[in-house]
Amino acid sequence: MAYRKTTWDPTTELQEPNQILAQDELRRRCPVAYSEQLGWSLFAHADVMRVLEDHERFSNAVSSHLSVPNGMDPPEHTPYRQMIEKYFWPERVQAFQPLVEQIADELIAPAVTGVSLEVMSQLARRFASRVQCAFLGWSFDLEQTLIDWTLENSRASRDGDREQLSKLAARFEAIVDRQLDSRARDVQGSTLTASDVTRELMREQVHDRSLSYEEISSILRNWTVGEIGTISASIGIVMHHLAVQPIDQQQLRDQPNLVAGAIDEILRVHNPLFSNRRVARCPVELAGQQLAAGEKITLHWVAANRDEAVFESPGEVQLERTPTHNLLYGAGVHACPGALLARMELTVFLNCLLRSTAGFELSNELPLVFAEMPESGFSELWVTLRN
Repeated sequence: MAYRKTTWDPTTELQEPNQILAQDELRRRCPVAYSEQLGWSLFAHADVMRVLEDHERFSNAVSSHLSVPNGMDPPEHTPYRQMIEKYFWPERVQAFQPLVEQIADELIAPAVTGVSLEVMSQLARRFASRVQCAFLGWSFDLEQTLIDWTLENSRASRDGDREQLSKLAARFEAIVDRQLDSRARDVQGSTLTASDVTRELMREQVHDRSLSYEEISSILRNWTVGEIGTISASIGIVMHHLAVQPIDQQQLRDQPNLVAGAIDEILRVHNPLFSNRRVARCPVELAGQQLAAGEKITLHWVAANRDEAVFESPGEVQLERTPTHNLLYGAGVHACPGALLARMELTVFLNCLLRSTAGFELSNELPLVFAEMPESGFSELWVTLRN
């Protein structure tokens, strides 16, 4: 492979609180940049879209660990993707919504005290984890276990600690194995319920065979990271924006029909997912750069979704902006299959929050702590919820 000159240092240039502005500057100055850590980083919307829509030249198989179906390319990816898509069909999401509403009410109502509240630990992660347990058909007793696992997994990813990541993958697989074993022993559990997705996955078939425990664990691990990590980050980002923009907050109180679209727009400006990886499958030219087969590529969602070539006033939240070109849930064959479910959960949470409060704002006497790369959003966010 040819020698590559490092053109930027993500460890120093992408540190919050200037991470978003730094990516804006990089997109304008060097839309395709190289570093040993991330390989080729793409910051422009058009370049990111080109990779997303060309799975024949840009592979999603970037990990040595089994990742179903995220870490697969067509045609291997196709039957697994088709199998999981039905779990996110509109009728299933609609049937699940009342339980999500109940969870939101149970968490938000006691938090409206007029006293400073740390959003990420007391609301965002608890909501995301409890909803995930409900969706999978798991006991709420696992709520904190999943939160702790997600935080440790994020820390190991941030540190590049492959040994710890392997241990965490094994720990999650053990959690899943216990769930599967208990269902396998439950002969009386033959009648499925809408909320026991885990039991349903045990009855799925791909290539005329049942899914292995390892495959089910991989699917559930991907869903859990997406649910607890990304949904909780999204809640923090949305609450922060509305806490510092009272006019927007009031508009959503007055026009609740705007809530769903407003969430997508707020998360376009500050994406809850920092980046995704790809690898070049063959020699390819990208934005004037010649990439060799096997070279790493990093897609920067935050930068691409703030590209002035695509979005007018890209750094400005416009609650009624048309969502065309928003890459919040990706694009192409690997677009997020759970987008409808995620939108429902976030909309339910925000509607409940607005309905349960007279207003909320930042608690200025307490620190605002940004998440560290490769996470996005906040690790600490203190607000006051007024009734």
